[in-house]
Amino acid sequence: MAKEARNYNRRFAKEYNWRRTLFYMSFLYFIVYPLYAIFYDYKIIGRENIPPKQAKKGKYIYAANHVSQFDPPMVTMAANCPIAYMAKKELFEPDCKINALVKALGAFAVDRVKPEIATFKTIKDILNTTWSLGIFPQGGTRPYGKLEGIKKGFAEIAKVAKADIVPVAIAEWTGYLSIIPFKRQHVVIKVGKPISYKLSDEEIMYQWAQQISEMADYENCVPIPKERQQAAQEDTTAANV
Repeated sequence: MAKEARNYNRRFAKEYNWRRTLFYMSFLYFIVYPLYAIFYDYKIIGRENIPPKQAKKGKYIYAANHVSQFDPPMVTMAANCPIAYMAKKELFEPDCKINALVKALGAFAVDRVKPEIATFKTIKDILNTTWSLGIFPQGGTRPYGKLEGIKKGFAEIAKVAKADIVPVAIAEWTGYLSIIPFKRQHVVIKVGKPISYKLSDEEIMYQWAQQISEMADYENCVPIPKERQQAAQEDTTAANV
């Protein structure tokens, strides 16, 4: 009888041990950084916004805009720590050419249409280790310049996990690496200020979109939360009294 394929939406804390961490950081320093040094003119801005002690404990959710398949390594470069990414379940299927690497780097599968309870259990397990969590609130990749298709789930996940969200902007992206000699693409990776998970879902979404829009020069399509509008009206009324 053929062995049943594992469902990678459920991963456990023990999988994020020192061996996987060593492999992950080795991949980052010996593959990712050299690759970008050769093919990209890149810059990382805002690392000082991440408190070092908190980052070492892996208690952050890194949430970025999604412009390309190269976004996960860029977010990891900015954070400079091991991050387990939520990835579409198709990446874990046998016919996917990079499925072995995706699994080895600690990613876990998620059904973006109907997330399962196992996914939330995995998130809690990961954040109980020294690893952080990586999410792309837009779901799939989107054209550069406009924040569209933002899924509310990342705010709910932050609340369940009791982890603050760090916005990461992929800015000034000029495209995938070029094989033309001496031609380097350009990108700036910007780290924003952590957003408290204690805020309302609407406020979390608004603050994330606002920071990403400012850092990446995007058009912010997220409406202003009602509580902000009410507070602004009250301030205006008080000023006119």
